Amino acid sequence: MSLNLNYVLEQVSREKKIDKEVLIEAIEEAVLAAAKKKYPDRDLEARYNENTGEVEVYEFVEVVDKVEDSYRQISYEEAKEIDPEVEIGDELGLKIDSEELQRTSVQLAKQIIINKLRDAEREVIYNEYKDRIGELVIGYLQREEKGNLIINLGKTEGIIPRNEQSPADNFSQGERVKAVIIDVKKESKGPQIILSRTHPDLLKRLFELEVPEIYEGLVEIKAVARDPGKRAKVAVYSKNMDIDPVGACVGMRGSRVNAITKELRGERIDIVRWDPDPVEFVKNALSPAQINKIILDEEDKIMEIIVPNENLSVAIGKRGQNVKLAAKLTGYRIDIKSEAKAEEEFENVYKPFKEKIDIDFLSMRILFDEGFRTIPSIAEADPDEIADILDIETSKAYEIIDAAKEILKEMEKEKEDGEK
Repeated sequence: MSLNLNYVLEQVSREKKIDKEVLIEAIEEAVLAAAKKKYPDRDLEARYNENTGEVEVYEFVEVVDKVEDSYRQISYEEAKEIDPEVEIGDELGLKIDSEELQRTSVQLAKQIIINKLRDAEREVIYNEYKDRIGELVIGYLQREEKGNLIINLGKTEGIIPRNEQSPADNFSQGERVKAVIIDVKKESKGPQIILSRTHPDLLKRLFELEVPEIYEGLVEIKAVARDPGKRAKVAVYSKNMDIDPVGACVGMRGSRVNAITKELRGERIDIVRWDPDPVEFVKNALSPAQINKIILDEEDKIMEIIVPNENLSVAIGKRGQNVKLAAKLTGYRIDIKSEAKAEEEFENVYKPFKEKIDIDFLSMRILFDEGFRTIPSIAEADPDEIADILDIETSKAYEIIDAAKEILKEMEKEKEDGEK
């Protein structure tokens, strides 16, 4: 080709951020495809010559005594004129006039190059985003397609699927949108960047933007739980004794947390102090509810929480929102009961026992608070464990367990009699 491509390749490589070798491969492929279309029966190869800036096309033929295929073979005599040192059986590469080739097949070559460039650009975008999962991006709402929001991110588009949109979200075309990347998929039409407005990471990234202490690593977000568009809980911890993590996140007169609430379209945010002690952490997470007692099952990660009767609705929250978010935040299954309900359950266990065996109120209360909250649980208990909890002889523990088994039998008999 008469055009020196070196400058063009350098420019495209720099502007599109595509490896020059990828472009050279694309051009060689394009010219070879054009050559094969014009000379379908020939053994062809295209090579980029960096010295001349041209793509050279070679036709390869075998040196033979007697030519039977003029497209694939050349006579020994003719070959000697080209290369005096040639031998029969050698392969010769004969350069084809690529100027003529360009004139006849320029459109095909151009299309292949465009496709190759597009593929390379898609690969660049994929590589740019694939390691950015969990990162905050800011774009503009371009359009809506079947309930999904298409976000203009500059070089490419992101998509917020319907199930990753907050119920409180209501964006206008062209409006700025903040979201987090939750997945990057390779698709035939190019990389698909999946964004979310409901993911807990969005709340983390927004706090990093608004709270310098978090960005600088002085305050750490330990956990986030969200009911998108409605309410969220964020557990924070300070690595510096002089910094109040809750105060830092709230900001002067609530300025920092209010900015995040505004971005999330009114989502209420509770900021709670993280504590390594799970009991203290759950107390903080259930705030502002007052808690009377917590019974912890660390092995199964369950907490039974007793609250004053008048505090039950506050602890549970509207539609169970407060307790659900606290459970998500702490990782514990939380069972909240009022004092009245807890006392009723205790009486259901204690009453049949005091009629059956000489056991004092305090011992029964200790067993109850240690997790033996039903007759069957006591009947199936390990005598040594009961003895250890109550600090009694194992023989006395056996009496308690046997009494529970007797009560169970009586309860089953009463049930059978009632069904007759």
